[in-house]
Parts: sequence; C-alpha cells; structure tokens
Amino acid sequence: MTITLDHTIVPAHDKEASARFFAKIFGLKVENTGGHFAAVHVNDNLTFDFADRENFESHHYAFHVSDEEFDTIFARIKDAGLEYSSDPMHQNKGQINHRMGGRGFYFYDIDGHNLELLTRG
Repeated sequence: MTITLDHTIVPAHDKEASARFFAKIFGLKVENTGGHFAAVHVNDNLTFDFADRENFESHHYAFHVSDEEFDTIFARIKDAGLEYSSDPMHQNKGQINHRMGGRGFYFYDIDGHNLELLTRG
C-alpha cells in the first residue's frame, strides 16, 4: 500500500495573507479562500489548508525541490528581503547548506513557521 499525504492544516494569524505569501514564494496559486480554509495546492497530491488561529506553535515544513525550482524560489526569497539560514536554528544567517551534495536553506513565513528547501534528501 502506498500512503500519500493529501492535505495538512497550517495555522495562521490571517489565513488569506498567509496563503498568498506561501503561494507567491513557491510560485503557486491560492485555490480557495471562501470557506474555513485558504487552500494552496502544493502538488498533485498535497494541499496546504491555511486556517485562522489565534494561538499556535511554530511548525516545520520541508520541501524537496529540483535544482531549477531551488534557484527560482531562492531568488524570490532574496527579492523579498527575507532572512534565510543554512541551519534550522537560524544561526548561520545569509548562508545555505550543501548537505549530501545538494543545497538547502531555512526561512520563516509570516506566521513564524520554519520552512526548509532542499535539493537532496
């Protein structure tokens, strides 16, 4: 049996603003903002459903991307003036990592979630 993650709920202070931010950085589009969620299709199998919450803990979301996607998303991060780091604790600001012969970095979204991009798993 193959198990595939279908969707996850992402807590946000403003679901629509958070969904727009996420979609812009990753080159995606917000699909649905009319109900309880602001949905962004990450790929054919996964949807991030942003939901308004007053209080929540920061979550970590990691995304495996191609080298071309990495370059495009990294350029958007830099163009937006977002801080990034090579490590999950954000101690090496302005650097990327080269783990397992790939590239990776971490950045925070507008709700404080720690997002990770990596080209090698």
